[in-house]
Amino acid sequence: MIVKTLLAAVVAGLIAGVFMTGAQELRVTPLILHAEEFEGEAPAATGQPAGEQPAATDHQQHSSLSGAPTLSEMLAALSPVTPAYAHEGEEHEEGGIMFGMSRFSGTLAANLVTGAGFSLLLAGISLMIGYPITLANGALWGAFGWLAVHLLPAVGLPPELPGFPAAELSDRQLWWGATVLLSAVGLYLLALRPELVAKLAGLVLVAAPHLYGAPQPPDISSNVPAVLGAEFAVAALATTLAFWLVLGIVSGFINDRFLRVN
Repeated sequence: MIVKTLLAAVVAGLIAGVFMTGAQELRVTPLILHAEEFEGEAPAATGQPAGEQPAATDHQQHSSLSGAPTLSEMLAALSPVTPAYAHEGEEHEEGGIMFGMSRFSGTLAANLVTGAGFSLLLAGISLMIGYPITLANGALWGAFGWLAVHLLPAVGLPPELPGFPAAELSDRQLWWGATVLLSAVGLYLLALRPELVAKLAGLVLVAAPHLYGAPQPPDISSNVPAVLGAEFAVAALATTLAFWLVLGIVSGFINDRFLRVN
């Protein structure tokens, strides 16, 4: 039964990953490509001609919700919120971004890996707490996954376009990981534990990382228009919500089919 549950999780994750890639291509990717037009346009330093700015500024500020060439960075950067490699350097355009893959192929591969990973995580949690994912509660599982992994962390570290200032990557990774963990435990206590003390503890856990505060950059100035950043944050969160709902519903549907067979 455990093997079937995990197999169902992998299949559901792959389906959700394909769905996520298509959803990103509709709205999220165009916004990233638009934001890339503003990269490298920082005002020139005193006495330095505008056309001789250091090229290194293009990718100094790395989005907290974007992908990166390694798996650890993809997960730490919350893929699939942002299409992986969406704002890699222009020098990679012709030869592919990773292992010779195109931008779309890299995004699809990252979303498949991340979708399967998140789905296995959900399946493992459901087995651990003895609360199976079914078609009836699959959307609820997906909604709680979205809350813990995306919405609650986004309160402190919202989705960021390339070119937006950001704090040190290691600080953001640490804060995001702690926030996801505390939020997941807090939501479990709030949703599944009837004791008043447990619910109060859940509220404290959910609020704790935000009371502590997310790491912020020392300078928030950016060439990217604020309205574009706000539009991207809404699009990214809406897309990930759809991803998690699909993941939960498909997982529940497959699990129900397995249960009927048994």
